[in-house]
Amino acid sequence: MAFPNIATCKCLTLPTRLSMSHTVGRKVTGTLFGNRRGQVSFAVQDDPRSEPVLLLELAMSTSSLVKEMSSGLLRIALECDKVPGRTGKLFQEPVWSMYCNGRKNGYAVGRTCNESDWHVLSTVQSVSVGAGVIPVVEDAGRDGGSDGELLYMRAKFERVVGSRDSEAFYMMNLDSNVRPELSIFLLRI
Repeated sequence: MAFPNIATCKCLTLPTRLSMSHTVGRKVTGTLFGNRRGQVSFAVQDDPRSEPVLLLELAMSTSSLVKEMSSGLLRIALECDKVPGRTGKLFQEPVWSMYCNGRKNGYAVGRTCNESDWHVLSTVQSVSVGAGVIPVVEDAGRDGGSDGELLYMRAKFERVVGSRDSEAFYMMNLDSNVRPELSIFLLRI
């Protein structure tokens, strides 16, 4: 009985450390934050003190997100189109069609981390898992702006890379509930 030479077998490819992204690990820190009546943002950090590798402004208000999460499971799917000739990382896509629990919500936008985003992320950097309210002093004098409060939720997410065109982030629960309460899918189609 002859066995195939494993060194020349091309039918099986095992993932290696080199095939994984160097900027993000398997377990990442995810932060959802936004003013009570404003848009919610989602930041992904490899380390709680590092610059976000992904920062998206989602197409829903913070109060809508809280309402959706209170109903149980929340699935957010973000889709973008493949553009012929454009090569780049999935995180660098600028605009995404957003679906929340199967309903189209509008468009999510990728952006760079600005000073106010960094202030929020540095304020909650010692929080590993939790949710809360941060008072926002500079909003107190604005007319029609926020009510001076910024809501945040921070958790560990498991990052699953399907291909160069698909990734998912599953919020990791600390309790005995096996299924994730929040999942965010990025798809380039």
